[in-house]
Amino acid sequence: MDRYSFLNAAHTAYFADLYEQYLQNPDSVEPSWRAFFQGFDFGSENYGLKGEIVEGVTTQIPEHVQKEFQVVQLIEAYRTRGHLFTKTNPVRERRQYSPTLAIENFGLNQSDLDTVFNAGEILSIGPATLKNIIQHLEAIYCDAIGIEYMYIRQPEEVKWIQQRLNINDNHPNFSPERKKYILGKLNEAVSFENFLHTKYVGQKRFSLEGNESLIPALDTLIEEAADFGVKEFVLGMAHRGRLNTLTNIFGKSAEDIFSEFDGKDYEEAVFDGDVKYHMGWTSDRQTITGKHINLNIAPNPSHLETVGAVIEGIARAKQDRDDITDASQVLPIAVHGDAAIAGQGIIYEIVQMAKLDGYKTNGTIHIVVNNQIGFTTNYLDARSSIYCTDVGKVTLSPILHVNADDVEAVVHAASFALAFRMQFKRDVFLDLLGYRKYGHNEGDEPRFTQPKLYKMIAKHRNPRDIYAEKLIAQGIINDSYVAELEEAYKAKLDQKLESSRKIDKTVVTPFMQQKWEGFIRAKAPEMLQHIDTTYPKEKLQRITEVLSKLPEDKDFIRKIQRLIESRITMFEEDKLDWSMAEHLAYGSLLEEGFDVRISGQDVERGTFSHRHAVVKVEDSEEEIILHNHISEKQGSFYIYNSLLSEYGVVGFDYGYAMASPNTLTIWEAQFGDFSNGAQIMIDQYISSGEAKWKTSNGLVMLLPHGYEGQGAEHSSGRMERYLQLCAKDNMFIADCSTPANMFHLLRRQMKANFRKPLIVFTPKSLLRHPRVVSTVEEFANGSFQMLIDDETANPDKIKSLVFVTGKFYYDLLEVKEVQKRDDVALVRLEQLFPLPEEDIRAIIKKYKNADELVWAQEEPRNMGAYSHLMMHMDEFKNCRYAGRRPYGAPAAGSATRSKRRHQEAIDYVFDKTKSNQY
Repeated sequence: MDRYSFLNAAHTAYFADLYEQYLQNPDSVEPSWRAFFQGFDFGSENYGLKGEIVEGVTTQIPEHVQKEFQVVQLIEAYRTRGHLFTKTNPVRERRQYSPTLAIENFGLNQSDLDTVFNAGEILSIGPATLKNIIQHLEAIYCDAIGIEYMYIRQPEEVKWIQQRLNINDNHPNFSPERKKYILGKLNEAVSFENFLHTKYVGQKRFSLEGNESLIPALDTLIEEAADFGVKEFVLGMAHRGRLNTLTNIFGKSAEDIFSEFDGKDYEEAVFDGDVKYHMGWTSDRQTITGKHINLNIAPNPSHLETVGAVIEGIARAKQDRDDITDASQVLPIAVHGDAAIAGQGIIYEIVQMAKLDGYKTNGTIHIVVNNQIGFTTNYLDARSSIYCTDVGKVTLSPILHVNADDVEAVVHAASFALAFRMQFKRDVFLDLLGYRKYGHNEGDEPRFTQPKLYKMIAKHRNPRDIYAEKLIAQGIINDSYVAELEEAYKAKLDQKLESSRKIDKTVVTPFMQQKWEGFIRAKAPEMLQHIDTTYPKEKLQRITEVLSKLPEDKDFIRKIQRLIESRITMFEEDKLDWSMAEHLAYGSLLEEGFDVRISGQDVERGTFSHRHAVVKVEDSEEEIILHNHISEKQGSFYIYNSLLSEYGVVGFDYGYAMASPNTLTIWEAQFGDFSNGAQIMIDQYISSGEAKWKTSNGLVMLLPHGYEGQGAEHSSGRMERYLQLCAKDNMFIADCSTPANMFHLLRRQMKANFRKPLIVFTPKSLLRHPRVVSTVEEFANGSFQMLIDDETANPDKIKSLVFVTGKFYYDLLEVKEVQKRDDVALVRLEQLFPLPEEDIRAIIKKYKNADELVWAQEEPRNMGAYSHLMMHMDEFKNCRYAGRRPYGAPAAGSATRSKRRHQEAIDYVFDKTKSNQY
């Protein structure tokens, strides 16, 4: 007994803290305590069937101390597993888990219920009976809110959460006025859906019914966030409840929504638009306390979770602004569906960004509108994990599961989530368990697939009526209060509906319109106009000098030092390569006040080791970024190696470019075809966003492209896919062949008074090709050339007029020179969209003696730009094709076969007798 006598004087709360510390990290506890806890755990694991302690294992521990520890373990169990035993499901019996939290599972029994234990201090209730302790634990962890957090490894976060939960036993204590306000927001949510259901019978609206408490939750976040100093609020959500949110949170006029329901045409002729539950909105709101907050809900397509990446990029762009002194002043909120958050891999990519330097946004509040069903798929078929939110544990984020029928619990949980985010700048997940009153859309019949569930839902009251009954019982409102609220709200909607019927056209307000003041929405003619991208030689030299000189007081790897110093040598020798095209484009734009952001896999050095925008000190690995030292009033240069993600990162950078038109925002693929992983972003946002939502975007995608025998996955950037998406005026596609043209192309992207996505098929072998250089004069006083004529050709001698693009030009040029073919002209098409059609026709007219027009490409016939040219210009419908045969894969894996095919493509260009008609 003497061995453990020190325990008699130990404070229960003290050793409970030690025990919790031991559970998280045993090595952090003093050795004698660690030995004691190990023995205690061993003894606890060896209870007999009835809970008695196995003889001889823990008999040396004083009985009352043993009991205290058993109560401590009970408290730990509630903290760890209490969420499994909550009352959070409004329409289903939740799954059963074992072992339960019954006291017998902790060596305690009914006779202990009236015993006073000091362990009550852990719950901030002081010494208390076991019965009282259990009541508090049930209230905190097993009522309408279940919380997962015990996996968090930061003690200060765990302590903060526990202290917060202990306040009023994790239950709200709202004033009567606040309760009436919450009821009012809930009434707006319910009444809006009822109104639409009555006025637009059978129309899709993806109603919020069954999860209407989302509206008071979002309202609470906005009101309280403003009090925390948040200035901007960026929300991304899919269809479910979007119209309700637009009206009752973002203040979009119900008249506009009714016009969209009525199917009116748009006021603009050249605008395709989108369905009403995809549109974005921006507004300013004054909170109850008089603070102003800017609200943004991003437009989104049917690919539900794509918008999560986009809003993170928008939020980061806003946080990078000079007027934001604390990144937490911009708050991203992502609203998910339960099936989507569990089933779509982009969520994992987004979650993995949360703490990365290039992508972090100081914490996102994730809210799940949990219908417990995905279209027609039951949740048991939709995931293997217990919860749809288990992805949040990747970043050890707290997760709250809340009964969506209990609106006060929902609002309370939303306040908790906001406070946690503001305190720790970390993600937090809020899982609102409700139901879906109708089918996936209002035209579906849910009883086909879930007959039992929908029998229960049909009888279930909505959250407003449940809450109103509660407030009536509390004497806060009378029986007629809700009816009066509903009648007043519906009267306003009736008035708005009547007004909307007098409007002939639907007017779509662009998302973040204020951010884009001064920019035009350009059509194809403006996109083909010349833009001045010149830049003085002396300034180019100064920039080169800055980018060529590493700090003298630091040590660098000798090879990297030579590479950096070679920049000034290239300038002096008047032979600027591809890396200098990039560096001087970035440097000149920075000097003019633009910002530059580059992200992607290995972009800091460059996949092909040509960029070296970030240089590491040899011993310390300190990062040196010379681009940030060009001039005093320059823009900011951001460059980040990304996580191994395309889908999520492209979405993020698209969002960044959407919110920051004066930043040259670039995503670079490791190899061009890696953009396949981001195809949804390309199809749903990059190529069509302006046509659907009036959103301008200047994202640049650099896609290394060229056939150098590296196999199917490292040859083609799949330009045919981008070209197929091109129409009218939606984006630029380029395949440059000179450093000067790349320099001017990047500068044109920012010097224009409009923004379009720019897809550039960049080289690999040409990065260091001896002939791929440009002069300083071409940089300083040149411009972007959409078409480069063959300067060595004599038009009178030309019999074969060959159009070619990119790297293949240099392969053909070598053969032309070796064979001394002065009857062949090689014309480079540098911009593939919009096609410079008039320039092309002028070239064709110039070579009037040519017997044939040839399109040459190294890609297979069913790939590359061939079909694109035939579709857009009649002149190419009858041209001679010279290139690879059609193939299922972009290139061969065998180096020998690849070389043979490449040579055949070259031979076809110079010998039309060789058959390539297949």
